[in-house]
Order: sequence, then structure tokens, then C-alpha cells
Amino acid sequence: MSRRLFAHAFGERYDLPIPLFLFVLGGAAVVVLSFVLVLRRGVDDRGRTDEVDRAPRTPVGTIGSRLGLIVLATLVAIGLWGSNEVAENIVPTLFWLLAWIVVPLSCGLLGDWTRPVNPFAAVVRLVDHPGLRRAVLARAKPLRYPDRLGWWPAVVLYFSLACGELIYNLTVTKPHVIAIGLLVYAVLTAVAGVLFGATWLQRGEVFSVLYNTWGRLGWWRFGAGGRRGFAGGLESGFERATSRVVFVMLLLVTVNFDGLIATPQWDRWEQGRVGADQGALEVLRLVTLVGLTVVVCAVFGAFALAAARAGGHRTRFRDSLSGLLPSLLPIAFGYLVAHNAQYVLVNSQLLLPLIGNPVGRESWPLHLPYPFTDSYEVSATFLPSAVYWYVGIAAIIAAHVVAVVLAHRHLTLRGADRQRGRASEYPWLVAMVAYTMFSLVLIAQPLVTEVAA
Repeated sequence: MSRRLFAHAFGERYDLPIPLFLFVLGGAAVVVLSFVLVLRRGVDDRGRTDEVDRAPRTPVGTIGSRLGLIVLATLVAIGLWGSNEVAENIVPTLFWLLAWIVVPLSCGLLGDWTRPVNPFAAVVRLVDHPGLRRAVLARAKPLRYPDRLGWWPAVVLYFSLACGELIYNLTVTKPHVIAIGLLVYAVLTAVAGVLFGATWLQRGEVFSVLYNTWGRLGWWRFGAGGRRGFAGGLESGFERATSRVVFVMLLLVTVNFDGLIATPQWDRWEQGRVGADQGALEVLRLVTLVGLTVVVCAVFGAFALAAARAGGHRTRFRDSLSGLLPSLLPIAFGYLVAHNAQYVLVNSQLLLPLIGNPVGRESWPLHLPYPFTDSYEVSATFLPSAVYWYVGIAAIIAAHVVAVVLAHRHLTLRGADRQRGRASEYPWLVAMVAYTMFSLVLIAQPLVTEVAA
């Protein structure tokens, strides 16, 4: 059987029972209705905390740490010595499907459960030792983490990974490339662990920061700050630092860009500009991703600033947007669910035959029964496209409703008075409604066909 990672959109298209614009208007109406319902609700500051916005210190879990290190070493070994064909080696599916998509989805639903088993956190714990530091740095204590670094290491690392997935995927999906990348990153993490100790996990180690950020939405806190319940970790807000704002905004921008390049319209536009030139295509997508990041930050920042001015907050652009970041994270998660539901359910089936022969070589001695064999056929249409469409609608609308509630809380509490606090909600509501409509149109393009007028 020929195996391959399927694209985000595949299978038969779904014929909408009503025109698309009615779905879009309906979604916008739900968001407006949620605003009307919460507008007159009073809020209190009992859930507000002054906790520092950072990933909690990783608990020392010997079994979990060892398991994480074993998994990391195994992936590197399989990636280096197994087949370099993407379809035959289990490493690309485990990394780009599970670590990059499924784990963030699980953290957004459950909370950040990954800290005890994160192999890179285990690497930091191994090297965060006074004796080793004396031998390397001639001092027992770690260096002070520079304030000017902020979250920028995690920003750069996340942006690099996103570019790998969205732009340079023909290269970074190769098992050898992934294995070398994991090995190099483990060494980088070890060096940073010697220099800065556990502080590196809180702002620099990209997987700790990524999973912790998504985990602030999750139902359980697993030792992190905030109340139990969905979005309970967002009550303390995000640090008002440019690097933190950029990191959270990238979670929104990258998933939007992933949806944009999956649309037939964008594919035709790219083909018209660069044709079959892969190098030119990569440059075009890189420029587009950077430009989209700037535009999205500018647009949301402008609405946030307008809301702050209406509410008398006396904050500038960055601080205005930073205060409303908690309302943007649920939207990013809703679109992450909508865009990847079909991708995850279909491509996870690839794990079955790959478990039977993870290295992809004929000399593999272990022979498991069906479905862990090459005779297993992946079903791309075991669920109709209508299911993914309605899941996408529900996820996006629910996320925007949560965003409206979180924004209402922030703007009401920050308003100079009750009247101005209410007035400040209208600019942000406009942004929420417009983005709801844009998101529904975007996810519809690869999946649905409108009925004839």
C-alpha cells in the first residue's frame, strides 16, 4: 500500500443546503446575541490574579522524564537509520501530526498535561546541575535570564516550525531532517539549560511555552494558575511584552494562513504568480506569512486601541492589544479545531501500518497482524464532509462567544466608569463579528459547494 500524509482538505465536497452567506450571517448573529446577553451582566475581579505570565516550573517526574527521553532518542534513531521516505517512516506522522497538532488540541481541551513527560524539559533538568555548571561556567548558579530576551526565543522557534510546516514542508517532513532537527534542538536546549536553568523552560523552550499557552484554555490546570474550567487560565491575562503579544498572535495567524493556502482560490492565485517554481513559491509564502502577521496584528491592535480609548484605559497600542489577547486565544483554538478535525481523523489512521514497521525497511523483524500491515487502507471519507463543516461552524462560533465573554470581563473592569466600560465593547464586537464571518468563509472553501440560486 502506498501511504502518504493527506492534505488538510480532501474527499468529496459538501453541498450546502442553504447559501453560504446565510451560514455566515447566522454565525455573526450568534456572536452579537452573546454580546447582548453578557452586556448587562455585572463582573467582579475575584478571578483576577497577579500571577506572572510564564510556564509553571516543570515537576520532577522521574518516570515521565525517562519516558520522554526514551521517546525522543527513539524518534531520532528511527529518523536517522530508518527509511527517508515520508510514507514509510513513522517519525513524520508522530511529529507533525501528534506533537504539532494533536497535543496542542488536547492541551486546549484538558490543560497542559505535558510538563512531566516533555523530553526537552527533562534535558534541562539533567543539565541544571551546580557541578556541571561549575565545570562549564565556573559558577554554581545559572545566569540571569536577560529581560530583553523576553519570549523572543520561543517566538523565533515557533515561527521557524510554522514555516517548516506551511512553507518548507517538502524538506522538513523528511525523517532524516526531523531527526537531525530534534537532535540539534536537544543540544540547544541543553546549552540553554546550563546557562539559564529552569527559567529557559518558562520563556524560551518552544514546546513548554506552546503547550502551556494552549493549556490556559484547558479544563484542568495541572498546577498552572487560574480557576478550573474552560478558559480558566486566561483570567490572569498575558504579560504586556511585545514578544508575548507576537507569540500569541502567531498562534492565530499561522492557523489562518494554513487555512488560506488550503483554499482553491489561493492555490490558483499562487499558480498564476509562480507556476511550478518551488523556490519562488516558498519565497512568496514566506513574504505572505510575514505580511499577514503584520496586518493581523495591526488590525486587531487598531480595534483594541479603539476599545481602550472608548473605555478611557489610557493605554497605548501594545498594552491595549495585550489586554485583549485572552479573548483571541479561544478564537485561534476554535479555528485550530475547525481546520484540523478532518486532517487528524484521517491521517491518524496512518499510524496503524506504521506501528507495524516504524522504520519502513524490509528487514524489520517484527510482523504484526492486520491492521498493522501495509494491507490496511486509509479511508479519507469514513465521515462525510458535512460532519467536518458543522464541527467547524460549531467550533468557530463557540470560540467567538467565549471571546466575547472574556473581552466583556476585561473591558468592563478596565473602563473608567460603567458607561465607558460598555462603550469600549462595541469596537471589539465589530472585530469579533467580522472575524467570525471571515473564518466561516475561509473554512468553507475546501469543503463545501453552494447550492444553485
